[in-house]
Amino acid sequence: MIRALFLWLLAGFLSASAATAQGLVPLRGGADIAFLGITFIDTSTEGAYNPVRADETARLALVQDYVQSRFAESGFALLDLSPIAKDLDGISNPADCYGCETRLAARLDADYVLVGEVQKVSNLILSMNLVLRAVPSGEVVRARAVDIRSNTDDSWLRGMRYIFKTHIFAEG
Repeated sequence: MIRALFLWLLAGFLSASAATAQGLVPLRGGADIAFLGITFIDTSTEGAYNPVRADETARLALVQDYVQSRFAESGFALLDLSPIAKDLDGISNPADCYGCETRLAARLDADYVLVGEVQKVSNLILSMNLVLRAVPSGEVVRARAVDIRSNTDDSWLRGMRYIFKTHIFAEG
């Protein structure tokens, strides 16, 4: 009986610690966000032989619009990137540039910088991630990756909605 009670208490403690370990500290409402976009990475066999597909380019724009609208609807200000546009044009993937995203966002006086990636492994398997960092420290405030099955508008949006529901705007 005592062992069962101990295990029950330990499980409760560990689940509470896991929520804290996820980094679900409250986001500052009304904060300024530099959203540097989502990069599409095609590592599939199809991508090795064929040019960029128009439907995937449209899906990338679709999920970027979704991300922007979700943050705007939640009271965050998305900053104009024109002051850093020239530098941003020279970066192929802001989500993988050794901290350049944080430095660029600091030039905009942003509170947070947001970047993401969608990696196409095959036409059936895609992985998407979104990372929100504090500026200027670069500390990860929110980050989530999900794998999705199928390459459709609906699956891409479903994956991004899942990231927001379970982590970006989840309550600790």
